[in-house]
Amino acid sequence: MKLEIIHSDKQNASFVLPGVSPAYVNTLRRLVINKVPAMAIEEVTFAENGSALYDEILSHRLGLLPLHTDLKSYNLPSKCKCKGAGCARCQVKMTINKAGPCIVYAENIKSKDPEITPVYPKMPIVKLFEGQTLKLEMAAQLGEGKDHIKFSPGIVFFQGYPIFKIKESKDAKESVDVCPKKILKLDGKKLKVTDEAKCDLCMACVDACPEAIQVSGSKEDFIVTLESWGQLSAKQILLTAMELFDEELDALEEEIKNIK
Repeated sequence: MKLEIIHSDKQNASFVLPGVSPAYVNTLRRLVINKVPAMAIEEVTFAENGSALYDEILSHRLGLLPLHTDLKSYNLPSKCKCKGAGCARCQVKMTINKAGPCIVYAENIKSKDPEITPVYPKMPIVKLFEGQTLKLEMAAQLGEGKDHIKFSPGIVFFQGYPIFKIKESKDAKESVDVCPKKILKLDGKKLKVTDEAKCDLCMACVDACPEAIQVSGSKEDFIVTLESWGQLSAKQILLTAMELFDEELDALEEEIKNIK
């Protein structure tokens, strides 16, 4: 299988996945969202909270902060030797100690592991006024999106690769005018597509002039788009998802072998 990269950078990727079924590409999507681990704050212990926000609200906000994740150095608690009790192989201790007046940002979190830090340092957590203090200790750990969305490393969506059927029509210009992606043009009287991969199957062109153009999504070739929240790079997420795919298939094979 050969991928055609449409766009790729550290946090985002878009590519054509050819010759697969909708079930295959949807399984890949669900693995990214539900199974690829990411680091997030799971426990918060307050020593002092003089802010206007309740402990529960602050804990929720802290848990949703994206944290840089190191999949090689840490284990899922369920797979760690400590059996989920919490140790240096599955948890990272963090602290906040700030006094107002100030805005407490994600960068004010002090981590025991310099590799596990907030992805967006200037993300605000809470505002402290004169005389208000915030002191707390946190424990971050790996988790899976199926347990809580804060552990999900990103979002994936896909569509069938656009297939165009074009006929000559005196009203073809209407399709060109309404296309939001501006990928249609007239070459003389003939309608042409300049970049098929940019089409999002909105069908505006078909609604404007069905006699000139018909568009459908392929059932075998798909455009897959991945957007990372920043904990892991897009490449790391995809590679981890494919490794998990293989593990799931191996587990299924073993279960089938046990059928009598």
